[in-house]
Amino acid sequence: MTRMFVAVVPPEEVVEDLESFLSARREAATFRWSATEQWHVTLAVAESVPDRALDGLDELLALAAERRTSFGMRIAGGGAFPHPDAARVLWSGLEVDDEVGLDALAASCRAAMSRAGARVDGQRFHPHLTLGRLGRPANVTSWVRLLDAYDGPRWQVGEVALVASYLGEGARRRPRHEVVRTYALA
Repeated sequence: MTRMFVAVVPPEEVVEDLESFLSARREAATFRWSATEQWHVTLAVAESVPDRALDGLDELLALAAERRTSFGMRIAGGGAFPHPDAARVLWSGLEVDDEVGLDALAASCRAAMSRAGARVDGQRFHPHLTLGRLGRPANVTSWVRLLDAYDGPRWQVGEVALVASYLGEGARRRPRHEVVRTYALA
């Protein structure tokens, strides 16, 4: 059994642009920043994927991806979960050329994981890129305002990635992520 997720992974130049924007401000944070090499937009999550389901999952994700067309996206704005006054997560927002297409892609990836035999996280899809996590709720309104001033470079989303996540195996006991396979969009 492996924890896995399907995600859109921004290209290196997009990550570098956001990192450059945040780098001068990181020291002022009272929360834990997410590692830039793990920045992604989660489409579907399964806490445990049985090994026997991997072949079927591979086929179903390939079909799900090829049924969706490529679209433009950029990182812009920000927010917090559950809200800026008592945040547990600080995130960056997205501007998507085809929001309906992104929602449909996420739904297709969730359905593929479920059909393959994985138990999929049932939370409502809210596209974002997690920047930081807070140990206890805190007010991050100033960070959300700062992120509202950010408009990153646009890129064409042409694939999704199936990622295995190994909790506690990364640097400083963070998760270690390993891309298992990528799937091209039409």
